[in-house]
Order: sequence, then structure tokens, then C-alpha cells
Amino acid sequence: MAYAGVPSTASSSVSLSNSNPSFFLRRYSRFHLNRFPKRPKFPAICAAQAGVTMNDFFANDGVSSKGLGEEKWDAAQYEALLKGGEQVTSVLEEMIMLLEDMNMDEASEEVAVQLAAQGVIGKRVDQMETGFMMALDYMIRLAEKDGDEKRKSLLEVIKETVLSHLTKQCPPHVQVVGLLCRTPQKESRHELLRRVAAGGGVFQGEHGTKIHLPGANLNDIANQADDLLETMESRPAIPDRKLLARLVLVREEARNMMGGGILDERNDRGLNTLPESEVNFLTKLVALRPGKTVRDMIKSVMQGKDEGADSENEDGVVSEMTSGIAGRGSVTGRKPLPVRPGMFLETVSKVLGGIYEGNISGITAQHLEWVHQNTLQILQEIAF
Repeated sequence: MAYAGVPSTASSSVSLSNSNPSFFLRRYSRFHLNRFPKRPKFPAICAAQAGVTMNDFFANDGVSSKGLGEEKWDAAQYEALLKGGEQVTSVLEEMIMLLEDMNMDEASEEVAVQLAAQGVIGKRVDQMETGFMMALDYMIRLAEKDGDEKRKSLLEVIKETVLSHLTKQCPPHVQVVGLLCRTPQKESRHELLRRVAAGGGVFQGEHGTKIHLPGANLNDIANQADDLLETMESRPAIPDRKLLARLVLVREEARNMMGGGILDERNDRGLNTLPESEVNFLTKLVALRPGKTVRDMIKSVMQGKDEGADSENEDGVVSEMTSGIAGRGSVTGRKPLPVRPGMFLETVSKVLGGIYEGNISGITAQHLEWVHQNTLQILQEIAF
């Protein structure tokens, strides 16, 4: 099945024995990455108002890819965690008081918990501490570690309720990115994007509930997801790869619906040169026949292994630079970031665009389209 913006034109039988794919990569690559200020950054208005990070705002499951015991807290974070923890405890206590006053059976328990959360969170959301979401995520992970499903479920209801309230304070395109990050099915995301692009409105949900969708510009949605991706991928370590994969899918699917395809100028992030790590990895991929081996290589990197492994050592210090493009020394003298999913697909699209503009498409273009398509399929598996 072809994914967004990727024609299904290649199969595992394609051979590259007579092509020179490295030419196309080197033509568009240099030793460092420059960015043009082609568009203004979208401010995280809703996150700033509520005092939470954008990662917290869009995260759906709150479980970091790192283990519970690996987190390092500085004094400010520790203080924020304590204050946030006090607020979470206070919310739980008030919810319990409300639930004790309700006469409910097991069947109505879930609805009662959601109603209690709505009532308690609704009057507190504007006064929440900066560390509220951080403490909530930490408590969810503790509950998961302890195997306490009831406690975990209750905390997750609180988190979803908070996110729902915060969503209403955001610009429309930010609201849509949040909704898309919580929509597992690709077809459902596409339908949501179509309705949003048509102006939004009130729609019937799966269980008879009414869903209010804002109207938003597809380009704004894609750019918002891209800005968040750029922020996450510029760090030495990725805290949440599920969230990262979801944002990549949102960006690619929104871009694909804009109609201009891979050469649409609105899809250009503003890259003057391409990053070393992604170029090296892509060169390695196009030198091999498309198939299971190449797909496994892509999957490993998208999961944060091999060339995609986070660049921090045990002490949290980034190691020194050892190589640049095609194994040569880096002229920047700095170690490049590992291969990142968003930047990798950006690199594939940039190279493909160059091939199409030069009217030299062929086996290499088919191979790159295959890589793009399979990368999206892998990210869908990781994201949900």
C-alpha cells in the first residue's frame, strides 16, 4: 500500500547495478546544514499560557523511551516536579470526594470518573503549575512499573482531560496537530484533514458523540508539525520516539494533501545543504537492492538504533566528531546528530525533488520513492 505522497512505482526486484545513486546525493549535500528563515516560527501559545511544554501537550501516552531510573533532575526540575505532584494529589483527592458522593455501578464507573475529572480540571486548568504534566507523566510511569492498572488508568483520564482543556486555548492549526497525534488510523487522519481544510464544523463521532473540528490551513498544520519536529530532533537524545513518529506522519500527510506534490514550494523547509548523517545513511540504502534487508535497516534507525542511536554517552556528554560525508573528516569539527526520522524524510524528498527537476528520473527515483513509502509505513508501526 502506497503512503501519503509516495507513488507505488518500485518493487523489491529493482536493481541498481547499473546506476550511480551517490551522484544524486552528493550533488545536493555539503558538510553542514544551513537553514533559511523562510517562514516565521509558530509560537507555542497554548503551551505558554498553561505553563507546559509542547512535548507534554502533544504526548498521548507519557511513557518516555528511556527507563524510569535514567532521568536526571536538576534543582529547578525537582522543585517543579514536587509542586506539580502536590497539584496532582490535590486533583485526585477532590475527584475521590466527588466519586464517593455518586451512586454508580461498575458499568457507569468509567463515565463517572471522566465527569469528575472534567469538573475538577475545568476550574483548575488556568492555575496549574509548570510541573503538573511532568509530575503526571512520572506518576503514570510509576503506576505502570508497579503494575497498578487502576491507578494508571485514573491518571491517564486526568491527563487526557487536561490536554482537552488546553487544546481549546490553542490556535486552530495547533489544535488539529494535537488531534492528529491521537488518531491511530491513517484513513481517519486523512478524513480529519479533509474536513479541517474544508472549514471544520461539528461531526458525529464513532460512539455517537459530537466532535468539534476547527477550520485550519493545511500549510499551517504541516509547518507546525515541522517546527515541533525540528525542536525535538535538534536534541542529542529523543525523549519520546512515539510522539516523534506521530509528528512526522502528521507533517507528511498534511503536505501530501496540499496538491503540489514533492515539488510544492510550500513543502520546502528551507534547507540550503543536507545533513551528513542522513546523506551517509541514504547513500548506503540506495547502494542496495530494495527489499527486506533495506527495510530492516530503515526500521532499526527509525527506532533509534545503529545510525539513529542517540549521541550521548553514559555521562550525557556528546562524543567527538570522527567522520563526515562518505567517511571523510567533518569540516565543522563537530559530531553531527544521529539520523532523525523527520530530517531523513526531508533529505529523501529534497534529493527526489532534485532528480525530478533535472528530468533524470529512473531507477534511482523509484528506489527513493520505495524508501520514502516504507519509512512512512515503519513510522506508522512505531507511532501507534
